[in-house]
Amino acid sequence: MLKTVKQLRDCYDVLIIGGGPAGLAAARAAWDGGARQVLIIERDSAPGGILNQCIHNGFGLHYFHEELTGPEYAGRCLDELADTEVELLLNTMVLSLDELPQEPGREALGGLLPEPVLATLNPDPLTGHPAHRVFAASPEWGSICLKSRAVILAMGCRERSRGAIRIPGTRPAGVLTAGAAQRYVNLEGWQIGRRVVILGSGDIGLIMARRLTLEGAKVLACVELMPYSSGLRRNLVQCLDDFGIPLLLSHTVTEIRGRRRVTGVTVCQVDTSRQPVAGTEQDFDCDTLLLSVGLLPENELTRAAHIPLDPRTRGAYVYENMETASAGVFACGNVAHVHDLVDYVSEESQRAGQAAAAYARGQGISGRAIPIQHGTGIGYTVPQSIHVDAAGTGQRDPAAAINLFFRVTRPQEHVSIALYDGDSCLKRWPRLRVAPGEMERLQLPPALLHGCGSGSLTLALEHAAPEEAGKND
Repeated sequence: MLKTVKQLRDCYDVLIIGGGPAGLAAARAAWDGGARQVLIIERDSAPGGILNQCIHNGFGLHYFHEELTGPEYAGRCLDELADTEVELLLNTMVLSLDELPQEPGREALGGLLPEPVLATLNPDPLTGHPAHRVFAASPEWGSICLKSRAVILAMGCRERSRGAIRIPGTRPAGVLTAGAAQRYVNLEGWQIGRRVVILGSGDIGLIMARRLTLEGAKVLACVELMPYSSGLRRNLVQCLDDFGIPLLLSHTVTEIRGRRRVTGVTVCQVDTSRQPVAGTEQDFDCDTLLLSVGLLPENELTRAAHIPLDPRTRGAYVYENMETASAGVFACGNVAHVHDLVDYVSEESQRAGQAAAAYARGQGISGRAIPIQHGTGIGYTVPQSIHVDAAGTGQRDPAAAINLFFRVTRPQEHVSIALYDGDSCLKRWPRLRVAPGEMERLQLPPALLHGCGSGSLTLALEHAAPEEAGKND
């Protein structure tokens, strides 16, 4: 188990905000990278994050090479820190993060930061910048100010609520987000309803459809606004098809009925403009409506620190080492962009931890950085900018491939993912099928990017012959 804080230090090497899978993996990597004063701040009473309420299996196939439940995965992450001196500060809420100067040449990550507020502070002899200041509060320590050479943002994400999608109707009890329902059922042991309609086909909603069925509830339908599901294919099969739960695509909830408790909802088909079609109404008598209508990175701290955010991911602009536009601040996991698999969260957070430890030693990444543009069919990419001629400064192995995550804008079959340097195609990766609900990953060899001369890279989706699309790397 991690050590709890007995005495606060004057200055930490790496301070991590969030004790979920991203924060735990980043802490392990930072320790392995030579950081010896590492602190994790977690607002909950126990580390592990959302994994603690995800009692279903399917975790760890890529990272631990075996199938685990969420609590088991969190336990493995904690076990990996058992031989370290990483400290943990629980029940502590981070309130703000000081903005720090932005180094010249970071225009590729969304423009220069405002005039720094800490210019009068003495720079750290290793990093060349003033130490970051993190303000937090807890019942045990009261209001505290913590200093650190490097900060890793690992706050995870939150669910969109009813207010975000503006469903008309009354405001009775029984309207819950899928994640809240998951906590009530799995951790608190409550029965949240007997007849349930789920709006949205996100992974948490699909998993809760199965969970509620196993608990004796009747899931009447899963309703999805888009003409395709936003969840993983395996969850569609295992959570809906296997239990005979209907999925209504191109439908939405147009009315909620009930005074003290939900008594029913009206579901209506939508057209290509996502507007309800008159005459297609269906009434469902239910006592519960679950909302699984998307996740948003938890970036209030990031925004308040004036760190530029990508409007597509709603996370910070980052380099390939997960450093943001603010020198020494890194973002990883669902606070950078929403992931499908926690395994990828851990892998990404390792890079952030290694880079933060290197930055704390004064080994900031250098070299020419160019942005990645979104071509046809590409929704977003992470990282948003890559050092194509990075020097060997300790933050990146010159021979290691660069992971590029992205999502497409709509489902397609028999396609190729093409990477362009100007008008020159560097490489194509064939895919049998792609979908917005499943994040894609490419591994870019550094040799592929060396010497790019156009000033920007472009990732695009192209049609391919069926025989070519079947040749996945």
